[in-house]
Amino acid sequence: MREQDILISVSTKPVDPAFYPAGLAQAVHFSYQRPGEAPRPLNRDYGILFVKGAVSQEDTIVPAGVCDPSIFYLADGWIGIQGNMADESGKATGGVFRWKTRDLIHFEEVGPVEAANAASYAASLPVCPEIAEAAIRYWSPIRCQSVSVPFEITARSKADLDRVQAVVTYSDGSHAVKQIDWNTENVDYSTPGTYEIEGIIRRQAFRFPLARGYGDPVIFPWEGKWYFLATNDNLNDIGLYAREADSAEGLFATGIKEHLILPFDPGRGFEQTFWAPEFHVIGGEAYILFAVSGHIWGPQCHVMRLKKGGRPIRAEDWDDPIPVIRKDGSPLSSDGITLDMTYIKAESGSYMVWSYRRHIGTPQDTGSMLYIASIDEKEPWRLTSDPVLLTRPLYGWENVAGTINNEGPHALLRDGKVYLTYSGGSANAYTYALGLLTADGADDLTNPAAWEKSITPVLTFRSVAGEYGPGHNSFFLSDQGETMIAYHAETDIREHLRCDGIRRVHFRADGTPYFQMSAEEDLPEDQRRARIRVTVVSRK
Repeated sequence: MREQDILISVSTKPVDPAFYPAGLAQAVHFSYQRPGEAPRPLNRDYGILFVKGAVSQEDTIVPAGVCDPSIFYLADGWIGIQGNMADESGKATGGVFRWKTRDLIHFEEVGPVEAANAASYAASLPVCPEIAEAAIRYWSPIRCQSVSVPFEITARSKADLDRVQAVVTYSDGSHAVKQIDWNTENVDYSTPGTYEIEGIIRRQAFRFPLARGYGDPVIFPWEGKWYFLATNDNLNDIGLYAREADSAEGLFATGIKEHLILPFDPGRGFEQTFWAPEFHVIGGEAYILFAVSGHIWGPQCHVMRLKKGGRPIRAEDWDDPIPVIRKDGSPLSSDGITLDMTYIKAESGSYMVWSYRRHIGTPQDTGSMLYIASIDEKEPWRLTSDPVLLTRPLYGWENVAGTINNEGPHALLRDGKVYLTYSGGSANAYTYALGLLTADGADDLTNPAAWEKSITPVLTFRSVAGEYGPGHNSFFLSDQGETMIAYHAETDIREHLRCDGIRRVHFRADGTPYFQMSAEEDLPEDQRRARIRVTVVSRK
């Protein structure tokens, strides 16, 4: 080991059924140790590499994990990581699972290796500082490092000052630009002179929780107002409700009114599981996508269109909901449940993505799976292609403690890429977490090969202090043009009441989204004050 090398170590964690079950514990966790320092965990001490479970002949998932992981150099210069394959009880099942990487950031799944062909290696590896430090930056929390504001400007009017912004630099080398609210009450723009003024850098920081007892939150602007939709756990998920306000913050003001826009109605077959309403503009018209059941439990995806000139909070301004159907006119599912439908408008076309599950609650439970199909925007309730499987919960964090979920998809489009988040784990417990699928928006999104699935979840109960089980999210643009994520989570690791939160989505130096930044990591309170010297000059 060279003196400047950094020691990278791999391990699993002890299984704790209550607070760190096998699906999480039996994954490869990473830590690092710089010369002369103590070891420190990466990824907030949450697993990074998870083994895919197997699919049985009955189409159920057989969970898998690893034990006794090791790390080593391969003959071609790549770094290998492997572990003995194990079942949920931790018992070795034979064989070794291997990954390889060049940078300790992006990993390729080599897959199972016969134990007889897998040599024994150590649990630690000296790594050159160039690779190790880049990996440390990537797998460590991204935090504000510095704030830059011009020292002085020349201004003819307040508009010149309003154009001055703060540039925040983060620990991974990324930047964000933020607006500043200046105190200009003592500035006289009609008289030349120099003024020293202060301001407050804007930081959209929402308290958590914003609302208690609401899952699957969606926030959106529409015709000058802001709206909030969610699954209403407080009313046993019966009925669809909407809130209206003048701002996103106002949606969570004390005493905000909720408007019933789709009631319990046995005559129309709407009796239970009014789940996951999402607002989308499709082909220039406004829709809500949601799932609902009749008298017999079994949610199915529906669409509901807003009438021309209608207000989202008026029940009479919505057309009757209709079920989503296949291209041949048959039901979306005749042998299972469908839910959590979302819409993607990409360069290559328009698509629906939803969750599908068979035999829920039985030994033949398939787990919930994400499917995709194309649509015609003129008839978004009818698929124009056959459904295609995108992902099912094979990784331990998706298939944990008996919860077998891939659900709650929602897309973020940026720089030609489609970032499709989804949720795995338990929808109302701390194991809920966000996964990520990424595709090029110009590709045919019904081709599974177009998508790359992240092995590691991108938001977990370890991400932000005091928020447990973050998941089933949506995205929106704030008034300041920032990308925001809305999600539900719990307030305690033992809690099961879904509550809502909002946070800014940061973008790494490489342009990819980062969902784990707390308000203090974004911009600490003690760095929000700004000063500037303003020299007012004649407008002539």
